Amino acid sequence: MGGPVGTSVNGLRAYIGSFTTAGGLGITTAAVDPESGALTPLHSTDAVPNPSYLAPSPDGRYLYAVSETPDGAAAAFALTPRGPELLAPAVPVDGADPTHLTLADGRLLTANYSSGSVSTLPVRADGTLAGPATVLTHQGSGPRTDRQEGPHAHAVLPDPGGRWLLSVDLGTDSVRSCALGAGDGALTVHTEAGLRPGSGPRHLAFHPRGDHAYVINELDPTVTVCRWDADRGVLTPLGETRLLPDGAATEGTFPSELVISRDGRFAWAANRGHDSLSVLSLGASGDTATLVTTVPCGGHWPRDLALHPDGRHLYTANERSGDVTWFTVDPATGIPARAGSVEAPAASCVVFA
Repeated sequence: MGGPVGTSVNGLRAYIGSFTTAGGLGITTAAVDPESGALTPLHSTDAVPNPSYLAPSPDGRYLYAVSETPDGAAAAFALTPRGPELLAPAVPVDGADPTHLTLADGRLLTANYSSGSVSTLPVRADGTLAGPATVLTHQGSGPRTDRQEGPHAHAVLPDPGGRWLLSVDLGTDSVRSCALGAGDGALTVHTEAGLRPGSGPRHLAFHPRGDHAYVINELDPTVTVCRWDADRGVLTPLGETRLLPDGAATEGTFPSELVISRDGRFAWAANRGHDSLSVLSLGASGDTATLVTTVPCGGHWPRDLALHPDGRHLYTANERSGDVTWFTVDPATGIPARAGSVEAPAASCVVFA
């Protein structure tokens, strides 16, 4: 299979997803300066509409994208020296508005926001996707009738051990731990962890040790600290941490993404509306998260936050200001300092390969 194409042929590459219906370029390829972390755009493709979330294959040969549309689909690209090249027409996921995707056990999984479901598609040996999709539809609702009238799956990802798939649902204030069928790829709900009603969980990140998980909530600017029991597939909420300083107004702030440092000492959260990055110090046990400070995100409406593979730089995809900003992280304090930005209309996601 070989090593990552981007690394072996041209050095590390960043891939920026965007909303083409809002003026985005589709998927933009950018060179990454190995010292400063600066991005230089090289190429873009609008082969599929609204590739708002991306995931590279572990071997770096392929890139997968959702097509966040009412008729939701997913697409596979080959990563070439010229940039991503569409391998085949996008495959329907049988879910509306897929917002997130991941790879696990030879399958691609999407979290479909509007239909409140998670879909799985087989991944062929040549990297292409097969159909039809196998779909798990969530059930339930929450107290916020404007946003939680029904289920809204917002993220799906494997646990560090690869045994379980966790589905984060904003509409039901819960995270489902699921088993993936070896034959048909069907998801079966194993347990469901309830979070505070009205919190609106959006995304989840695991501690590097794999024994804790941190859920970022969209409807109230908080992070829920959870213990993760991989043997039993059980997620247990322990407490919440506010993402804004004392006295800051929370109305109009909608957190989007959370990433964890490679050594597990820090976490960073992106806050849309407040247009900031929250710096969190994680306790040695993983049971606590303490707000250290917030810094400006470098733009408006930071939809995604990504950590450079070497851990020295953070990147925000600022959707409404149409740019990606990068920061240099102080290794002692975890506080990021703005280092530069690049134009990226309707930016929604940044990944590296």
